Amino acid sequence: MNPSDLSFRYSRILAKDATFDGQFLTGVHNTGIYCLPSCPARKPKLENVTFFEHESDAIAAGLRPCKRCRPDAFYRGNDWDAQLFQSLQRHVREAPTAVPSVAALAEKAGVSLSKLNDLLRTHAHLRPASWLRRERLHQAQQYLLQGGGKVLDAGLAAGFESEASFHRQFLAATGMTPGAYRQLRNADQFALVLPQGYRYAETLAYFSRDNEQLAERVSGHTLDKAFQSESGPAILSIECRPELGLAYCRLHAQQTLSPADRVAAHRMALRMLGLDSDAAAFEARAGSDTLIARLITHRHGLRPPLTATIFEALVWAIVGQQVNLSFATQLRRTVITHAGHKVAGSHLWLHPNASDVAALMPADLIASKFSRSKADYLLGAAEAVAQGMLALDTLRDQSAVLAERSLLALRGIGPWTAAYVMLRGAGFDDCIPVGDSGLTEGLKRFFQLDSRPDADQTRQLLAPFSPHASLATCHLWASLKAST
Repeated sequence: MNPSDLSFRYSRILAKDATFDGQFLTGVHNTGIYCLPSCPARKPKLENVTFFEHESDAIAAGLRPCKRCRPDAFYRGNDWDAQLFQSLQRHVREAPTAVPSVAALAEKAGVSLSKLNDLLRTHAHLRPASWLRRERLHQAQQYLLQGGGKVLDAGLAAGFESEASFHRQFLAATGMTPGAYRQLRNADQFALVLPQGYRYAETLAYFSRDNEQLAERVSGHTLDKAFQSESGPAILSIECRPELGLAYCRLHAQQTLSPADRVAAHRMALRMLGLDSDAAAFEARAGSDTLIARLITHRHGLRPPLTATIFEALVWAIVGQQVNLSFATQLRRTVITHAGHKVAGSHLWLHPNASDVAALMPADLIASKFSRSKADYLLGAAEAVAQGMLALDTLRDQSAVLAERSLLALRGIGPWTAAYVMLRGAGFDDCIPVGDSGLTEGLKRFFQLDSRPDADQTRQLLAPFSPHASLATCHLWASLKAST
């Protein structure tokens, strides 16, 4: 659809789509203000709107900047970096071979190497080399799934310089060789190669937090997860075989699964096993960083697991606001049993999607020990996702700054909730859930403080771990369990 089309632009402001900030402005004549597309304020009627290409045009029309979204600050350059990041991402995805190195990436951006490092640490939570590798791997996966040609051709087209580096990096990121990945579309079972020293026990413990285990179940070394495929309910079974360094994944469904279902199951397995993180780079820093070395001493191989979908992380975060884990799991069970569905012939329930949750009545939740505000926050967030106002599926591809902003625009979503969703749902590597009791207790013990750090101290103590604050946070959480 043409981005200059009136109805398209109006749909973007209804969705509060931050990816269009800087591409146009919304002038609201009955209030006399102009806004960014991502503005969280109540949306005007289409007849009261004029779209402007430039801020000067909006000012010339007699409009003043909105005090909520601050388009004047945006156009002074406050979000220039976010635009630059998105521009670089588009360029690399459109022409991956045109950026053969980090130096070439800096040249394309028109910035110094140090500025590029700051840019990508802020907006991608990755160092330039890690980000460039991630983008190349993303492209290579697309090429492989399209079929045709040699496996190596996909690597070369994605910007890899040699067959050896392509195979090594692809295996590390996906748990599969490029050739095996190409066959994934036709496979109802596949094996993932786990990183050396992978700590499967912590992963299985994370998914065992709810002792009733409705939406996922752990038995021995096996994790079962129900999910909604294109054609109906399915179950992904992940069996960890630490002695072999493998995770065997099997798909079970009463209907034939599509190629897209199988690819989605592979992605889900990577997420749930924590293989999406930049943990290898974090651990590599321990060789020259004594602070990191001390933090990970007893937990080499820790990979923070993600929720199966980002929406599940959003539900966890909202039900977990200001309550203990036991009560949070109880509230989550309420959401699952009220809005989800049990898989026929199985003990597992499908976790409800955003539309299912948005259709619930507040009274149903309140009758099951939800506070009125928590029920409203959950249903409001679900409605935003269901209506496309919050694009969770593409959250990880966005600038981290814009991703956080889109979450914070929701009613009832504060910094801790947004950070949790970005860390445990989207997999951003440099999030700090400020105010988290487990994190502050972990910092207190690790740094031998007299009291738990406040918000500013928390950020200062975690700053040396950047751009891996999420990983440091997970190690600190794990350290509390090890000491109890």
